[in-house]
Amino acid sequence: MTSIPWLTILVFLPLVGALLCLLSWHSAALCRWLALATSWGVFTLTAGLFAAFRQGGAGWLLYEDHAWIAPLGIRYTLGLDGISLLLVLLTGFLMVVAVLVSWRVTRFSAAYFALLLGMEAGILGVFLALDLVLFYLFWELMLIPMLFLIGIWGHAGRAPAAVKFFLFTLAGSLLMLIAIIGLHLVHVEAGGAPSFALEALRGTALPARVEPWLYAAFLLAFALKVPLLPLHTWLPDAHTEAPTAGSVILAGLLLKTGVYGLLRFGLPLFPNAAAASLPWLAVPALVGIFYAAWIAYVQTDAKRLVAYASVAHMGFVVLGLAAWNQTALEGSILQLLSHGITTAALFALVGMIDERAHTRRLDELGGLWGRVPRLGFFFLLFCLAALGLPGLNNFVGEIMILIGAFQTRPWWGAAAFVGVVFAAAYMLRLVQAVLWGPPRRRDFWPDLDVREGVVLVALALAALWIGLYPAPLLQPLQAPVADLLGQVPLGPGPGGVP
Repeated sequence: MTSIPWLTILVFLPLVGALLCLLSWHSAALCRWLALATSWGVFTLTAGLFAAFRQGGAGWLLYEDHAWIAPLGIRYTLGLDGISLLLVLLTGFLMVVAVLVSWRVTRFSAAYFALLLGMEAGILGVFLALDLVLFYLFWELMLIPMLFLIGIWGHAGRAPAAVKFFLFTLAGSLLMLIAIIGLHLVHVEAGGAPSFALEALRGTALPARVEPWLYAAFLLAFALKVPLLPLHTWLPDAHTEAPTAGSVILAGLLLKTGVYGLLRFGLPLFPNAAAASLPWLAVPALVGIFYAAWIAYVQTDAKRLVAYASVAHMGFVVLGLAAWNQTALEGSILQLLSHGITTAALFALVGMIDERAHTRRLDELGGLWGRVPRLGFFFLLFCLAALGLPGLNNFVGEIMILIGAFQTRPWWGAAAFVGVVFAAAYMLRLVQAVLWGPPRRRDFWPDLDVREGVVLVALALAALWIGLYPAPLLQPLQAPVADLLGQVPLGPGPGGVP
């Protein structure tokens, strides 16, 4: 398979589809089918890569490297390991979901689907790029389409939400760009050849006074995307005002790029600063779990509740990073997949309810189970997955994070366990408000149609697969996670159950 540039094909196929959508602007139906065919082709390719490399292994499973801007040492370098393998698989899968939930979009449909596919190319590039300049270009490519999706196809408050998203995005991008240039200059001053390649820069001996500042810029840029408390304020507004597909991609994929960037670039490039900072990352992670859970519990808008729940769940992911051992780190990466599937399903369900009820207010809903039982079944299933019910996807990642946290800092694990109880509180409140009780309105609601059923069945099967048999997803992670732990050695911390 290495004789064919599979990674380049994977990245540029969505861009070809986006161009075809723009050329078919005269037919909304043709744009939809082109977008679906392209996203399905990408997913098929990612599934094929997963089937070929599911055993994992040390080093790069696929690698492409070509000269690009030689005088500056900028190269076109893509690489696939076990971590990026799972994330590109998730990207391909959720983009098919995003296209299907957008099936009824008719306003400027050519631009809409072109932006979706352009964003997919950017996300795939972020998960595959191994040159920092190339990574930055893909980072921008994935963010700009989201700005337009919120600003043009969003809900009533789309303009302020888009502006806030843009400002936070711009701040994170500028921080990253400054740090990339600074790291390059330090590398050249240390006698290295001009380069932005991860492998070349990783071996740079950074002065003790410089490394913390460069690492802080990377950390803030990626923490803005996770987002870590108190950098989360852009996320609920963006989720609330984004179209359904925008929320699916934002929660399911864009937030994952922050964690991935930290794992792929931030920690390996600055191992000393990273080793000093990782234990402190547990503080905003734990605070975020409880704060976001409390704010989620008092929400009256179902979509906003799910948005704050997403912040809380990402707190568990960051806690696994802070614990920094094999079990916790594998659990964090697996939780990225689980969170992507669960939140994508919940945002899709909230969008389906909004299409029928024309409201997302909890005090105007109720009785969903009796009115649309198939939709109600899937709503209950994914709410149970979000609160960590054993047998469903979120449970596996959360229990691995908790076990890893107990091994490193027992009180972290104890505090995070209480956070699981808080998650149950706000998710059960959502279930009670939407599913149970008498209907507050008597107008007719159709149950799931075939398209909606296909989306939810696919997401449910993915949730059950991870919950019941996660081994095929954990196996590719073993070697790259062990390599990461070797690059940033924290040393043994206190462990065991208190």
